[in-house]
Amino acid sequence: MTRWVLATGDFTTWGGMDRANHALASYLARSGREVHLVAHRVAADLASAPGVHVHRVMRPAGAHLIGAPRLAREASRQVRRPGGAALMNGGNGAIGVPTWIHYLHAAYEPRVASSWRTRLSASAGRWYYLRRERAALAAAPLVICNSERTADDVRRHYQVPDSRLRVVYYGSDAAAFNAPSAAERVEARRALGVTNGRMVAAFIGALGDRRKGFDVVFDAWRTLSATPGWDVDLVVAGEGAEADAWRARAAQAGLNGRMRFLGFRRDVPALLAAADVLVHPARYEAYGLGVHEAVCRGVPSIVTDTAGVAERFPPALGSLIMSSPPRAEALATSLRAWRASAETWRARVAPVGAALRARSWDDMAAEIVAAVEGRA
Repeated sequence: MTRWVLATGDFTTWGGMDRANHALASYLARSGREVHLVAHRVAADLASAPGVHVHRVMRPAGAHLIGAPRLAREASRQVRRPGGAALMNGGNGAIGVPTWIHYLHAAYEPRVASSWRTRLSASAGRWYYLRRERAALAAAPLVICNSERTADDVRRHYQVPDSRLRVVYYGSDAAAFNAPSAAERVEARRALGVTNGRMVAAFIGALGDRRKGFDVVFDAWRTLSATPGWDVDLVVAGEGAEADAWRARAAQAGLNGRMRFLGFRRDVPALLAAADVLVHPARYEAYGLGVHEAVCRGVPSIVTDTAGVAERFPPALGSLIMSSPPRAEALATSLRAWRASAETWRARVAPVGAALRARSWDDMAAEIVAAVEGRA
């Protein structure tokens, strides 16, 4: 039995990199390997799976920066045991073993527009993670990247040669993120409170800084909502340090009827079943699992050209891709173009969604295992 050590903050199904890490750990356990997870949080289904050993690391008061060094120490301790294989997440673990890059800190400096304490914490966190990232990428015998965009960033910022790089795309949960039936869409819209026949745009992402581009969405929505005949309302799924401030700005701008804040949601498949379009004008996105899953659900998705997921869009979806840096005027123009032929766009997205659904999370995990064990 091969012993594996995986280390990251969370092994859950609630976010992009967390979902990918959960999928890899699940695949390893089901394949009969001994799996050691070093993490702050592990989903119950994974923690109780045969062959899984959880080495839980405390994150005092939810403070990532305090918990991170503890996680790295425990990961290093587990890796020192002889034999087996290991995979860390960037610098979030032991140094000198294969690493998986979901987000490259050197590629983007967050814009935090909240309190000075939040900005100070973000600055300290960036310093720590950049230092760990640099050490991990210098010493890793194998660097797995979630997109060609991420691989390009790793080459540019850290001069990692192609011989140590491998691009492995995320997989899909085809059962949860499939093309919804007409009846399912009606029910999802009813559950969301959409009973007025208006169309629904969705934004899904954290509101802790400006990386996901919600400020761009907000300004575009203010412009569009002032346009006579604009019959699309926006739902916002996500929380973060700026969430309350955005709610207040929406009220002040008179957008309460046109923009609804739903908070953090775990029912993303249902939310996407209700949506007619997804907006994701991110300033930096190593991949973009939310966009991927929206397309799997048959939802046209407007995304910036530097997002890793955009490289999986065929030419037929090219006009859904915005140039970087994202601007409100450009997003408003893209949304108007989508609205003018919304049903045509849904038909264009359908085959792309089917192609993405054909690649499972197990397909992704099998590629990673083959790459890591092939170097062991």
